[in-house]
Amino acid sequence: MTAPRIHIVTLGVGDLARSRRFYETLGWHASSVSNENIIFLKGGGSVLALYGREALAEDALAEDLPTGFAAVTLARNAVSRDEVDAWFAAAVAAGARPMKTPEEAFWGGYSGYIADPDGHLWEFAFNPYFVFDEHGYLALPDGTP
Repeated sequence: MTAPRIHIVTLGVGDLARSRRFYETLGWHASSVSNENIIFLKGGGSVLALYGREALAEDALAEDLPTGFAAVTLARNAVSRDEVDAWFAAAVAAGARPMKTPEEAFWGGYSGYIADPDGHLWEFAFNPYFVFDEHGYLALPDGTP
């Protein structure tokens, strides 16, 4: 059995072209397998998919409810406070709504939140206790004593 992984995070969006422009402005790159119904964006070792909100609800056999706070955030971890500030500014310039300006966090790091054009929450954070491997992936201890 393979290790648990999240291969793709799919966001239901109201305007596919607008969301594609937003995420490409932040450095994600659309794959050639994208089409008029779904956009696959590559960023490091992860894939972010953008799919029409109504179509995603229909595909999942779920009711399309107003979002508000959905008790989910996506996070991008930086190597410094300055990088958090740069990401935050770039996202706001690209059309994100600032939710929480980056600030010192109670857990010893630094973080802020934005909402993308469809209200999906992203945290940009610097955690001085996290390290990245040679590929830029977050390297967490496995927790095994």
